[in-house]
Amino acid sequence: MKLRLQHLVGLLALAGGLVLTALSALAHPHVWVTSASELVYAPDGSITGVRHGWTFDEAFSANAVRGLQKTDGAYTHEELAPLAQAKVESLKEGAYFTSLKENGTFLKINDKLPFAEPIDYFFDYKDNHLTLHFTLPLKTPVKSKSVLLEIYDRSFFTDFQMAKSRPVNLVGAPVGCKVWLQPSMGNERDRKMVQEASEESFKEGGANVAVGLLFDNKISVDCP
Repeated sequence: MKLRLQHLVGLLALAGGLVLTALSALAHPHVWVTSASELVYAPDGSITGVRHGWTFDEAFSANAVRGLQKTDGAYTHEELAPLAQAKVESLKEGAYFTSLKENGTFLKINDKLPFAEPIDYFFDYKDNHLTLHFTLPLKTPVKSKSVLLEIYDRSFFTDFQMAKSRPVNLVGAPVGCKVWLQPSMGNERDRKMVQEASEESFKEGGANVAVGLLFDNKISVDCP
């Protein structure tokens, strides 16, 4: 009964994006994610979707797996499947913190390409960190020589930072396509200032309600 209760706590924490530690008393962010992503192409050169690998911080990961049983010293995909489903479902409210736009247009909502429901989602657990793998297929594949991929949490509850090694890969892309990572407007000094801000300022109508825009990860892809 105790293990089932701990498992439920992990699911609720994962679904709500909460870390039930002393960190919860601090201002934003509460969750840290290192992102490694792929832009997936079809043989005809059209983009079919985005595939993510998001590695969560150690505190979040430890809380999420609390109460789960290991098999041969490891957590299996089957054991982690309910957590993966809960997390993916919780991401829907934030539009999966992902947008893909043609031609790199800026802040035009109607330029965002619509995604279908996530597929192929699962959790890995390695070195005390959970990594969520999932694919966002486009509802309609698109042929475009230039696109802009953005990954960020507008509220900055979750701090997304791109992996230092191979943060974005192109899978099946036409020959000659290039990837450009654009620096975000915010820097480490800005992150520190945000972390020291009052939690009240992050509520709807507060001064920092959209501070995550400062830390938007922008990835441009240009093909010949």
